[in-house]
Amino acid sequence: MLPVVVAPTIAIAGSTDRFPVRRIFCVGQNYADHAREMGNDPDRQQPFFFAKPADAVVDNGTTLPFPVRTADLHHEVELVVALGAGGHDIEAKDAIGLIWGSAVGIDLTRRDLQAAAKKAGRPWDMAKGFDRSAPIGALTPGAPPETGAIALSIGGETRQSGDLSMMIWSVAEVIAVLSTYVELAAGDLIFTGTPAGVGPIRAGERVRAEIAGLEALEVGFA
Repeated sequence: MLPVVVAPTIAIAGSTDRFPVRRIFCVGQNYADHAREMGNDPDRQQPFFFAKPADAVVDNGTTLPFPVRTADLHHEVELVVALGAGGHDIEAKDAIGLIWGSAVGIDLTRRDLQAAAKKAGRPWDMAKGFDRSAPIGALTPGAPPETGAIALSIGGETRQSGDLSMMIWSVAEVIAVLSTYVELAAGDLIFTGTPAGVGPIRAGERVRAEIAGLEALEVGFA
């Protein structure tokens, strides 16, 4: 008998329906201040991408087991957009019309594994794409906000704070460039980058991520 595999889904604000997740893409270093804190030039270079598995998504309010094989788990608060349609070689002027909704997300990173991979010239997969590495709040339908506060706090202390207008590449531009590498489709999620202030999470802490106009996201770590 074949196993039954259930497709991952994420919550939708104000609805009992859930949005099916096909793939998760992430753009790296899309805020100048974050690029600098990671030791890179924030000039408007071509964006680069990595991926997480679809089943890495985690709902708001979840308490997670602290990830294995890391002593340096980091938080990265991000605007996440969910596509309702896709395509290849999409023009930036058409990209926003493909978005079904947006949400607050946290790109969890095993920073020690990432640093070791970078030093050895190896892929980041196990640093970024591990189990439960993509907490995402409820999707708000419609076009994403272009400006507004984006922040993350731990125990009430602000760790990351910025504005969506500080993105190097706009959401539309990110979608357009990504679509030159892969054919995008309905159900794809895109994490659009994080402002400065990324840092460690410890077992027992609760992390709250917020973007103006979207439902907040909070997760804990056992």
